[in-house]
Amino acid sequence: MRATIMHAPGDVRVEDRDRPTIQRPTDAVIRVAAACVCGSDLWPYRGADKVSRPSPMGHEYVGTVEEVGDDVKNVRPGQFVVGSFFASDNTCEICRAGYQSGCVHRQGVGGAQAEYLRVPLADGTLVATPETPDAGRVPSLLTASDVLGTGWFAAKAAEVGPGKTVAVVGDGAVGILGVMAAKQLGAERIIAMSRHAERQALARDFGATDIIEERGDAGVRKIKQLTDGLGAHSVLEAVGTQESMMQAIHATRAGGHVGFVGVSHDVALPGRDLFYSHVHLHGGPAPVRQYLPELIDLILRGTINPGRVFDLELPLDQAPEAYKAMDERRAIKVLLRP
Repeated sequence: MRATIMHAPGDVRVEDRDRPTIQRPTDAVIRVAAACVCGSDLWPYRGADKVSRPSPMGHEYVGTVEEVGDDVKNVRPGQFVVGSFFASDNTCEICRAGYQSGCVHRQGVGGAQAEYLRVPLADGTLVATPETPDAGRVPSLLTASDVLGTGWFAAKAAEVGPGKTVAVVGDGAVGILGVMAAKQLGAERIIAMSRHAERQALARDFGATDIIEERGDAGVRKIKQLTDGLGAHSVLEAVGTQESMMQAIHATRAGGHVGFVGVSHDVALPGRDLFYSHVHLHGGPAPVRQYLPELIDLILRGTINPGRVFDLELPLDQAPEAYKAMDERRAIKVLLRP
């Protein structure tokens, strides 16, 4: 099969690899219908994360079940499924509390930018759609695998709700879909922070009421100006840098909430700032599996269309161009078709 492999920073290739097989009785193998490049894939691509050996890439996926292990009961061959980027049993105490990404048997799912994918802990990780969706729904269902679920978790972690003002730090796919999540959860005012016209327009389409182009302290001042000097009730942090995290904390009013889902890189939080902020911090790897049934239903009913976040679609063999386009910010998010 064809699969995307990262050999070194900036060095992505599509190569022939062995098709995955069932290794454990709890596994499933799916034929990938669509995958994509994630913003977190750009960390190793840019050299911020070490690439020590050739690594199969991709953790967002939808597809059709080809084969299941003997212990798999919840999905069967022929079903169209959506899965999360962490495999979980969905039965342990942590999973039952809604934090499947912290499952005691958690395993990473990797190698989704390929024709086939082995998914461990299939019963707890995969959710089947009622029937095979039409092609137009596939991109939106793919977002549920990560970026929509992550934006949704950011909004939930930030206690977004009716009557609240929400600020979103980050205009990548997660940030833009965080805007959508905030709208669905009833936010009264949604401030998107972006300097890019195309991303601003999509954020407005998804529910943003205000756009702020400034960053850092200047961005914080703008948010304070829009909120009577208090700051937002809820702030979604979807970048993962020191600047973005501090901007999120400082833009939140006393007693407010920050939902942080950007993969943290060299973030160090000053204790005194935290102590006097009275800000709640909650985040981490999104428990996407918790939200999959709800998100799939919203998508299939046509209530939301998050697939619009894909502004470039390429065949799998052009995965290197997909990485380049996202790295150069020529694309918000690239969908790959095996």
